[in-house]
Amino acid sequence: MSNLAKQQFGGDWTQEKLHLLGKYLKAYTTIMAKQPFKFAYIDAFAGTGYREERADGDHKNSLSTLFPEMAKEGPQGFFEGSARVALGIEPRFLKYIFIEKSKERSEELEKLKQEFPDREIHVKNGDANNELRMLCDKNENWRGQRAVLFLDPFGMNVEWSTIRAIAGTKAIDMWLLFPLDSGVHRMLTNDGKMSEGWRNRLDLFFGENNWREAFYEKRSQKNLFGEEEVTRRTADYQVIEDYFVKRLESVFEKVAQRPRKLYNSKGKPLFMLCFAAGNLKGAPIAVKIANHILKEPRHG
Repeated sequence: MSNLAKQQFGGDWTQEKLHLLGKYLKAYTTIMAKQPFKFAYIDAFAGTGYREERADGDHKNSLSTLFPEMAKEGPQGFFEGSARVALGIEPRFLKYIFIEKSKERSEELEKLKQEFPDREIHVKNGDANNELRMLCDKNENWRGQRAVLFLDPFGMNVEWSTIRAIAGTKAIDMWLLFPLDSGVHRMLTNDGKMSEGWRNRLDLFFGENNWREAFYEKRSQKNLFGEEEVTRRTADYQVIEDYFVKRLESVFEKVAQRPRKLYNSKGKPLFMLCFAAGNLKGAPIAVKIANHILKEPRHG
């Protein structure tokens, strides 16, 4: 295995998210194997198929300094990533689509075809947002197809236009790792003053700028010179969660109301594992299963 296959995506919370994802995939394929639809697994930030302590120095940019937890906590040794978890599920998916921007990591994913010769594996080397929007394009025949999509980006790399396109297929169940403390909460400064780049990133992520009113309030405050209007953040983790769930509800048929918070060793909720179902007929049972899995007691 090359050094490129060594990736770190966290500690116990990583194992927790993959455990929960695997349980849903098992339930999904068990049901879909009895249905007439073609069904696929899509992994939009597939990496190499493995996860381990980072060895290649990736993500050394402004986002990695903003989210240091993603670079600090991680298990030693090799562990299966989401791609391998999906490939190991029985009954199997009829197709596996792995999207990875890095050419080198895409080449690592290509090797899975030799390791799993009985699986239909497609590797797309490109930007996840662009690739997903093309995959979800209205010209794609989704009527006889279904899919489960796992969106596990680094930082704030998912755009709302992509999420809207996913919902628009009316055929995809989406699991999304929402960057809670590791992203959104940390970007929301106490006084609302932030760089234009951060503001634009939040706009792209939420698909609107209403988060500014939802997460902040303006009030008058007296000082030596009279009164001035000041901005203060009012959003805590629960406010952010409720806001994003409502955003998902605006485009998907049905959404799990209480995402699973994933904590680091210091007790900070780094992420929320969110679920949304796109198909009108299948959404009720899909969300029922997802809710049951999301409520599963934590171990350890």
